[in-house]
Amino acid sequence: MPTKQFKPTSPGRRGMTGFTFEEITKRKPERRLVAAKRQKAGRNQQGRITVRHRGGGAKRRLRIIDFKRDKFGVPGTVAAIEYDPNRTARIALIHYRDGDKRYILAPQGLRVGDVVSSGPEAEPRTGNALPLANIPPGMMVHNIELQPGRGGQLARGAGAAAQLMAKEGATCLLRLPSGETRRVSSACLATIGQMGNAEHSLVKLGKAGRVRWKGRRPTTRGSAMSPRHHPHGGGEGKAPIGMPGPKTPWGKPALGRRTRGKKPSDKYIVRRRHG
Repeated sequence: MPTKQFKPTSPGRRGMTGFTFEEITKRKPERRLVAAKRQKAGRNQQGRITVRHRGGGAKRRLRIIDFKRDKFGVPGTVAAIEYDPNRTARIALIHYRDGDKRYILAPQGLRVGDVVSSGPEAEPRTGNALPLANIPPGMMVHNIELQPGRGGQLARGAGAAAQLMAKEGATCLLRLPSGETRRVSSACLATIGQMGNAEHSLVKLGKAGRVRWKGRRPTTRGSAMSPRHHPHGGGEGKAPIGMPGPKTPWGKPALGRRTRGKKPSDKYIVRRRHG
């Protein structure tokens, strides 16, 4: 999807880019596929901030997405391509032959009027969901399950796609968008094609207000704080942080330390994304 430039009528407009929304065919979402979303501003059920720099932003409503693609053998027609404020990719409204309506993630190249299906008997075509065992090696897939029947969890963002490298018995070898290579059960479902809206990363917000619309609040530098509130704080003038490496406000190393612990799923990772 192409992006558009704005005329530099103000300093915020200069350099700002946005979406043309050419592929969007329906403005209002399907009423029964929408749920309320309560803004929590980064707070837990006790009211304490657990995620910093969250709050405000435009009001959103959740679109109920079918990540499981479990309507086997029932073809569906793409009725519309819609905008979803809760994700970077676009979504497609599917009208199934039995009268059911569902939202799915819209891959690149999916158009209104296309027919999609899911299940072991489906063809390996863009938008169709198949078990990894039935997908030819080398194809690009998205919305990949980690456990059969749980629903897609991998490669769901704008422009994302994983490549099916090989099939090894009961597992398949996938190269993920991060560069990680890992094994996934051959019974897991995956959808053919690359996710749409690949130009999402090229958009320049241009001004602080567009960041606030997304619900992100300002961030204060640790070096601008006092020593009581941040390890980087204090010192006369613009002092260095006074330690070998940067730390979080709680004194933990911020860069260069891996946070993933020892997990049983490590045995499925063939090559980590960091090499």
